[in-house]
Amino acid sequence: MTPSELTELISEAELQKGVARLAREIGEDYANTGLVMVCVLKGSFIFTSDLLRQLSVAVHRVEFVKASSYGSGTESVLDVRVESSLGAEQIRGQHTLLVDDIADTGKTFAAVSQYLRDMEPASLRCCTLLNKPDRREVDMEYDYVGFTIPNRFVVGYGMDLDDRYRGLPAVYCLSDR
Repeated sequence: MTPSELTELISEAELQKGVARLAREIGEDYANTGLVMVCVLKGSFIFTSDLLRQLSVAVHRVEFVKASSYGSGTESVLDVRVESSLGAEQIRGQHTLLVDDIADTGKTFAAVSQYLRDMEPASLRCCTLLNKPDRREVDMEYDYVGFTIPNRFVVGYGMDLDDRYRGLPAVYCLSDR
């Protein structure tokens, strides 16, 4: 049951079709190389898991970084904190795919991608489930985009508001925001 304060934006069926499409695109690009997936926690863990199961290419390793720019509200803060136990030896010289839940201001992607570039991967591409181009503050390019959405705060499918709603199977927007 979905709380009344939420309005469905992308259904579970639409999400699965989008993930399958992204897996095909990524599979074509990494067919001859394989890849290391780096999941941005916490919001993209469900998306990463579904994407991993659909990929037809060798995934040599799945790693995790934690990035936070929201704190306990719906507005992004200025600083992005990146935390990880990932070492350079784990991705140096490897084709690396950064998997994120939402491309919003671009600040998280900029911080995490720089963090990974400093580890000298053979290549670095980014996959985001959701893209909100109207919110972009940092000019960043995303290689794989699942869905472009309006400037609304979204939850579900791993994304949260103060750790609520992560387990919802679809993407919802808050009705009053």
